[in-house]
Amino acid sequence: MPSSIPPLPGLTRYTWWGAVPEGLFTKTQLDRQGLKPGSDPVGQVLYHGNCYAPLYEKSAAVPKRGCSPAQRAALDRARELQYVCRRCGDRRDYPLGSGRWCEPCSYAAGLYAAHAKAQRYAREIVADPGAALVVVAAGPGEYAQPETVAVIRVHDQELLHEGTAGAYGTPERGALLDRLDVLLDGRRVVHETDRGPVSRYPSMLVTPPGQLVSSERDGLHPWLSPHRESAEKADYVSRLWRNWFAWTRDEWTSMASEPWDQERGVWVAWECTAQAADDARGLVALLHRIAEGTEPVWGRARWIEDGHGEPELPRRRRRRTTTAA
Repeated sequence: MPSSIPPLPGLTRYTWWGAVPEGLFTKTQLDRQGLKPGSDPVGQVLYHGNCYAPLYEKSAAVPKRGCSPAQRAALDRARELQYVCRRCGDRRDYPLGSGRWCEPCSYAAGLYAAHAKAQRYAREIVADPGAALVVVAAGPGEYAQPETVAVIRVHDQELLHEGTAGAYGTPERGALLDRLDVLLDGRRVVHETDRGPVSRYPSMLVTPPGQLVSSERDGLHPWLSPHRESAEKADYVSRLWRNWFAWTRDEWTSMASEPWDQERGVWVAWECTAQAADDARGLVALLHRIAEGTEPVWGRARWIEDGHGEPELPRRRRRRTTTAA
């Protein structure tokens, strides 16, 4: 309801209901009597302090047109369907709203929407002739120092750079950063991970040993800026694969996360070694498989396990899956 409804010009205004003459009613009041206005309003009454409702003569009102048996049956059917999930067919004790999904199907649809979006982003990256993947590889350990760095063009899987990372503050590390600045200028840059071992974050190349925060040199390298500013501004293979694979810890979530178990811990679909070039080739191949739809999905993904198949997304949700990152 609007905060205010201005008065209609040229009509008598009544500032309280007791002042309204007999025989004048609002459209709502006529509706409750099975009538509808049969002429233009002849007055208006103030309500809610700043709203005016038009008043109509009851003597000029006409009966509302009733529903035919077929129309009544259609309305009853539509009302009943508000309680029935359009995907699984289960009936609930409450109306399901415009999407008409029960809770389990809503979670399945949310996961599937992210899954479909991941494929679209992968296709965009694979189709971009300039997109490049940067991999910073390190030995075992959460805070191990970078050992090798590789840059690979995603479209044709051509390795553009591979070499050692050098130590922080040395001419070798400085030469590497200068090389990356030139090589990645104007390209869509894809990184390996947005979660996982800190040692594999690209910002480790400008992070002093023993610290968790990168130095002020970070701002001098545009290809690092999206990664440092916001996870949503950067492309990560791990995020695309996570949403594609659709592993979830429990049934009451629509957000995918890295799969894990007690014995294996967190596991991913690519190798994490100290050889950046080998890892980069595996990651680019993974992007191509997601784009082609051949990368396996978790066998217990919600829309697979519940037996109802891929959710048919509403138009508004389909539009969201096609907006740019």
